[in-house]
Amino acid sequence: MEMMEKKGSHVGKTKGGLITMPFIFANEVCEKLAVVGFGTNMLSYLTTQLHMPLTQAANTLTNFNGTASLTPLLGAFIADAFAGRFWTITVASIIYQIGMTSLTLSAILPQLRPPPCRGDQVCQEPNSGQLAILYISLLLAALGAGGIRPCVVAFGADQFDETDPKQKTKTWKFFNWYYFCMGASMLVAVTVIVYIQDNIGWGWGLGVPTIAMAFSIIAFIIGYPLYRNMDPAGSPFTRLLQVCVAAFRKRNLSMVSDPKLLYENEELDASISVAGKLFHTTHMKFLDKAAIVTDGDNLKSSSIPNLWRLNTVHRVEELKSVIRMGPIWAAGIILITAYAQQNTFSLQQAKTMDRHLTNSFQIPAGSMSVFTMSSMLITIIFYDRIFVPLIRRFTGLDRGISFLHRMAIGFVISILATLVAGFTEVKRKHAALAYGLINKPHETIPISVFWLVPQYTLHGMAEAFMSIGHLEFFYDQAPESMRSTATAFFWMAISAGSYFSTILVSIVHKFSAGPGGSNWLPDDNLNKGKLEYFYWLITLFQGINFVYYLCCAKFYTFKPIQIHRKEDVCSKEDGVELAISHV
Repeated sequence: MEMMEKKGSHVGKTKGGLITMPFIFANEVCEKLAVVGFGTNMLSYLTTQLHMPLTQAANTLTNFNGTASLTPLLGAFIADAFAGRFWTITVASIIYQIGMTSLTLSAILPQLRPPPCRGDQVCQEPNSGQLAILYISLLLAALGAGGIRPCVVAFGADQFDETDPKQKTKTWKFFNWYYFCMGASMLVAVTVIVYIQDNIGWGWGLGVPTIAMAFSIIAFIIGYPLYRNMDPAGSPFTRLLQVCVAAFRKRNLSMVSDPKLLYENEELDASISVAGKLFHTTHMKFLDKAAIVTDGDNLKSSSIPNLWRLNTVHRVEELKSVIRMGPIWAAGIILITAYAQQNTFSLQQAKTMDRHLTNSFQIPAGSMSVFTMSSMLITIIFYDRIFVPLIRRFTGLDRGISFLHRMAIGFVISILATLVAGFTEVKRKHAALAYGLINKPHETIPISVFWLVPQYTLHGMAEAFMSIGHLEFFYDQAPESMRSTATAFFWMAISAGSYFSTILVSIVHKFSAGPGGSNWLPDDNLNKGKLEYFYWLITLFQGINFVYYLCCAKFYTFKPIQIHRKEDVCSKEDGVELAISHV
């Protein structure tokens, strides 16, 4: 096989590796500590401390979450096109720090929030200046999160050299432990941070994650000499658009008989193919026309063609890779929709049930998510330490099973979670009926809240399989120069799943309304509703989605990449045939 020369920004192999992980994880842990610790209790802060009306507070929360879910695309674009991942994370963390600091100051300084309510007097709402500080703080936090979220995971995975077989096998372990650290920080946020906010004060409740974030920025920057930094290779969206335009311009051309006649330029692609060059695939042949050389391309006068008329095979395959990822990306939306019910209807279920651990202490309904996070963390440890070593004996793969198989297991567990949730709701309503509490929505039903633990636990297990597999899929299958952008797609799936949940709830609430105020999802009395039907409807959607996913996975074509390695060998991993060149 023809020897290929390494070019681009590839740095020495002495950099990167496991030694960089504490610096990188510290940044992600503190970001999650801050955003989850505040986001979980944000409605309480806005209504009790700033005295905002409930609807205005709810809209503020929705706007913040929506913005924080969309900004990763902007952060990923900046990282891949201009700044690189290290500097994007660094600047975004500083922006995040400024937002959290101003938010903390507003909780500490009396003049930055309305005066406390006294007696029965009407609470004074925040003035325009106080609202401006709040909104600017939240906007800065959302922008900061947009730079951190898509880049941290890609930057961490970059520390393992794909051209080194020994390091490449550690990449899948990184995703497990990245998600484990993220889940652990979220667990601390919904317990310790929320406790501090409710019992000690919002100054400390916001100050602790703010101080932690400051230390994480310092630690992240100190680790700079250890990192493997991949230089940005220009706007990935521009390259994709160039291929589309070039293919459209040449749409009337006949396809060449031999793919070897398609245009290639290793020097032009050097900065976007450091780890390996993408080979030509036979799918989506209409895009190949962007790489057909014609007399009008005038290659003799310049070594670099007009990329709006002619593109290399590698750039065409970049676009094909992104398109092929779309159906698998879409499959994750329904799972997020199912997962989202824990913060809505599962929470409402918990509020009606007996949550006492002792005569004097009861579990807050919002703390039931501890079971989800705990089961997710336990599943990750089980997967990494027991499942993978065991299944590796049968599959021969270093990671045990492919990320597509891992996602499939997550889908199955999620289906089981919503199915179980429906039967649990039936039992809860039977208890309400037995004790004559159907028409008393504010009375506690004498049935233990621990009946909800199975559905919370199953959702945590599903996330450990599906979400991490989803993340692995995006990083592995995305074009090398678009990995931050691909990670942003992961967050976009979460955003889309949350929005779909809102749409689904609204539709079900509207069309299930019957005479006498009956409704599957009533506003005032969950005991008189049919929540179990809603859970089973989601189960049905998940079943259909699983069949759709299996079809997508069966026909999915892995990106064919020629990887530079020291050995001249061909290997198979996750069903992907890797053509290895001799260096």
